[in-house]
Amino acid sequence: MTAAAAAAPPAPAVRRRTRSLHLAAAIDVPDRYEVASYGELARLAEGGALDFVTLDGAADADPLAVLTAVAAETGRIGLVPAVPVTRAGPRGVAAAVGALDSASRGRAGWTPRAVPEPVPESASGPASGRRSESRAGGTAGGTADLRSGPRSALTPKARAEAMWRETAAVAEAVAREWDGGAPGPRVRQGRPVTAVDATEPAARAVAARYADLAFVRAAGPETAGLVRDELRRLAVGAGRDPDRLLVLAELSVDLGGGEIGPEPGAEITLVPDGAGGVLFCGGPVDLAELIAAWQQAGAVDGFRVRPVEPRRDLERFVNGTTALLQHRGLFRSFHPGATLREHLGLHRPLPDLR
Repeated sequence: MTAAAAAAPPAPAVRRRTRSLHLAAAIDVPDRYEVASYGELARLAEGGALDFVTLDGAADADPLAVLTAVAAETGRIGLVPAVPVTRAGPRGVAAAVGALDSASRGRAGWTPRAVPEPVPESASGPASGRRSESRAGGTAGGTADLRSGPRSALTPKARAEAMWRETAAVAEAVAREWDGGAPGPRVRQGRPVTAVDATEPAARAVAARYADLAFVRAAGPETAGLVRDELRRLAVGAGRDPDRLLVLAELSVDLGGGEIGPEPGAEITLVPDGAGGVLFCGGPVDLAELIAAWQQAGAVDGFRVRPVEPRRDLERFVNGTTALLQHRGLFRSFHPGATLREHLGLHRPLPDLR
């Protein structure tokens, strides 16, 4: 190999349509925490053969605890809670998610929740008064502070980059805990699935190196496709097979309205959802058309939907949108295996934990 060839950047990953469409749903509800509410939604998603459900926060409840309870009420659906990276250090995170994996018999994943460090009053005006969770971070042994230093003097971009560096350090340490067969619950699928919200540029290097799933909020297929292309290039640069990183578009969905498609000249458009994401308003058939178009264009590998009204919209998504995609042969009608990795086609051998 010549010096010039050695110095050349990795070849870009080619955009192509994914072999399988993947669908998931967020089951956060605005009501006061009740296990029955989340169990009902998870069973509904499972009945539609969705790959997994996610939970970012359950009122005053711990998403890990909620989904551990839901594991007993379900048999196939993947369960992916958001977990603060500062939860008792990487060893604590590994043990907690490993316990969910054990309870669900291999259906667990996790989303590292990067916790921004509050800016002191002297740096940005009145402080929010919220306690910083970033002070609990640790190494694999759970003793050292992973912060590179106070972020208050940094620009917003630099603070975001520092926050995601901390997240990367924790994700790497958690993976070592699982791969090393540390004491604790058996990790049935080899390593629980790691999902990262890669909408912000600062998060993409972390997703490309450590994640199995990347969520992207984008207002159109071209934008989503560009982010997917970038993530695949970064994965190649990190020495990974880019096909081992699935990119899912995230949409808030309001399926309370009528279909748009039959109207002459009507277009299916997305609008801001008021929370930094995008919102689809329409009917189940229109949503099926949008999902099929994005996936067939190679923009994404699938979708995670956030129902605006969880009970109504998830039911219409499963029994309307998903059923139509299954009828067209674009989405499977059954779970192909027992573990979340098998659902996603991301098989890996079980570690020898004897």
